[in-house]
Amino acid sequence: MSRTFAYCRISTSDQTTDNQVNEIQEAGFNVQPMRFVTETISGSVAALERPDFRQLFRNLEDGDVLVVTKLDRLGRNAMDVRATVEKLAEKGVRVNCLALGGTDLTSAAGKMTMGVISAVAEFERDLLVERTNAGLRRAQKEGKTLGRPASLSASQVQEVQRRLAAGEAVAAVAKAMGTSRQTVMRARLAT
Repeated sequence: MSRTFAYCRISTSDQTTDNQVNEIQEAGFNVQPMRFVTETISGSVAALERPDFRQLFRNLEDGDVLVVTKLDRLGRNAMDVRATVEKLAEKGVRVNCLALGGTDLTSAAGKMTMGVISAVAEFERDLLVERTNAGLRRAQKEGKTLGRPASLSASQVQEVQRRLAAGEAVAAVAKAMGTSRQTVMRARLAT
């Protein structure tokens, strides 16, 4: 016999899952109180890295149903949601999302919906990469220096190289220059 679970997530302790619980009950899902899993954790944490969701995932069995109010309760982005839904589907768990009309995301229609959402997310990510690269090219044309500022000035690099050539230890040079051993190692290779 299949069981129905609900996963309700909030990001901060000053919020409440009451609205999510009410939505699920009003949608007609018969979820026993012990099968409501609520968690207070940032949406930036992948679903299977969340302690309560991970425990829920372990407890779910073939034929079970998992209900969420919105996709963002399941994951930090479309790719994460898709991966989570696929892992649940592999276990034989149906996933219903109320914001998508109660669609079972593991059904044919649900898979199509997830495919569209994933395609849009990938498109948005590609646009972001294009805009970032265009901005970097523009900054380079304008002569702006990109990346982190150098730890050592040109004269300090020369001083590091002089000290190392004189036989001083890397650690001693780093301490004298007030920097890390790794910075001294990079300065040794600088031309």
